[in-house]
Amino acid sequence: MDSAVVELAYAVDTFYFLVSGVLVMWMAAGFAMLEAGLVRGKNTAEILTKNVALFSIASIMYLLVGYKLMYPGDGVSAWWPGVSFLIGADNSAADVIASGGDTYYSGMSDFFFQVVFVATAMSIVSGAVAERMKLWAFLAFAVIMTGFIYPVQGYWKWGGGFLDQAGFQDFAGSAVVHMCGAIAALTGAVLVGARKGKYKEDGSIAPIPGANLPLATLGALILWMGWFGFNGGSELKISNVDEANAVAKIFVNTNAAAAGGVVAALITSALMFRKADLTMVLNGALAGLVSITAEPLAPSPLASTFIGAIGGVIVVFSIMSFDKMRVDDPVGAISVHGVCGIWGVLAVVLNNSDATLGGQLLGLGVIGAWVLVTSTIAWLLIKAVIGLRISEEDEYKGADLAECGLEAYPEFKNS
Repeated sequence: MDSAVVELAYAVDTFYFLVSGVLVMWMAAGFAMLEAGLVRGKNTAEILTKNVALFSIASIMYLLVGYKLMYPGDGVSAWWPGVSFLIGADNSAADVIASGGDTYYSGMSDFFFQVVFVATAMSIVSGAVAERMKLWAFLAFAVIMTGFIYPVQGYWKWGGGFLDQAGFQDFAGSAVVHMCGAIAALTGAVLVGARKGKYKEDGSIAPIPGANLPLATLGALILWMGWFGFNGGSELKISNVDEANAVAKIFVNTNAAAAGGVVAALITSALMFRKADLTMVLNGALAGLVSITAEPLAPSPLASTFIGAIGGVIVVFSIMSFDKMRVDDPVGAISVHGVCGIWGVLAVVLNNSDATLGGQLLGLGVIGAWVLVTSTIAWLLIKAVIGLRISEEDEYKGADLAECGLEAYPEFKNS
């Protein structure tokens, strides 16, 4: 292949990778706005602090150790990647040309694309433990999650580990990213306990509405937009006709699944509650997006709409079920990313001939068990050292004043 053609393709694919990474980074704003809209006004500054800080911690931990855990080159075994630090040198022009097209994007662009994924996984945890967890306890967990828990299970699939060898299919991370984050969120939510007043002694559930639904809606739409980079960038390449067509199909399928999730959640909530619940509609969009993430290329657009719609129905019933089990999740993150992540992984067998039900169940079981055990240990260690929960008085006053010393809406009375 002509060297000029190779270099041009390398530049195009690297640029596409970087732009996709920027779109996924923009999802950090989406999570921040969604969560800020769905918590009470007195906890807004603290949740925003969490989201900015967790992205920064993820960036540093993944640079120091996480990336090389997840992509070690030659791991010690299919189960354990070994321990090494920092990212490697970038590619030279000679290396790219000599590869004959096998090296088709910058190594640095790969790191950038992957680091925003680990931050996404950690963002899922933030909303589920909102309004009652200590800021520093959460950030301590972020160090462990982004530096160790996420990269190891990521190696098993995307780094060439045993799940990849076993045929487990997860194109952009319904399990590797979303279910991983949701299980860590579930363990944290259970161990920190529910918000004061959420569950009554008589068994009833008290709704605790968010402070700013326009902000939550903006956050959901930002996430929807960012998901085109999340799924589209995972194709890794766009510099020839087949790859460009694949990326275009992924964009269409991703959008179709989100739309299906919205309509299904809208109808389901209207039938269940006799009202069109906006929060369920927003979570329906995200449920559809999570559901298609495991395989956004193989299905037709109509099949993608169906997959997303099933996710939109599932998320409504899942949110209600976790409430009945007295698991307090203020934003529905466990249902959106966990339960719909499971559905997305299982749905792969409907469209991808390389996927088997056994392989998909193996991936779900192994990743689920790993994150459940390691995150539980991490939360318990943090609880023993500094505690997980703010005091009852601080919870009443709000985490903004207790943890950050300021209010997001100082001109309004705290809700």
